Amino acid sequence: MTELGWNDIEEFFDPDLMGALPDVWVPDTSVEDWQELFDLVRSSGWAWRFEVGGSVGPLPSAAEVLGRPADAESVVLRVWPAPGVEAIFRPMSAAEIDFDVDLRELRGQAGVDRLCGLLGAVGRRLGRPVLMGAEGDYPHPVLGFDPAADRVVVRADHVRLRGGQQD
Repeated sequence: MTELGWNDIEEFFDPDLMGALPDVWVPDTSVEDWQELFDLVRSSGWAWRFEVGGSVGPLPSAAEVLGRPADAESVVLRVWPAPGVEAIFRPMSAAEIDFDVDLRELRGQAGVDRLCGLLGAVGRRLGRPVLMGAEGDYPHPVLGFDPAADRVVVRADHVRLRGGQQD
């Protein structure tokens, strides 16, 4: 259970306002951080699938994935941290971990709790903030895991999302 309530932040879960696949990222990362993420996925009990150019295979080390040539086939790590919730990681750069979640899968308080659980698990493992912003509005987070507070917190003014309109 999270301290954030659906009624307080439901606009951050609105696909029409945020985009169906909001931007989620961990800034200022390294190959070692990606490896920590891979280790979390392997040890968490979450379902996952690693794809290279659409073919399923074993999850290699982060150094192998990130050391691939720029023109190599794309790689995707699909993770299901909870039933019906998918996170899609695209390891392209050691400098940032970025992934997608589908807001249409995260409805009501259960959706808030699932997303906060995922952001918290990743953030605690890496000891870093994990941020979420509207699709295409990078780097302006609306929610994020705060390592100092050890929880997901609101990081945006609700007014900003409404284009400056007051409640």
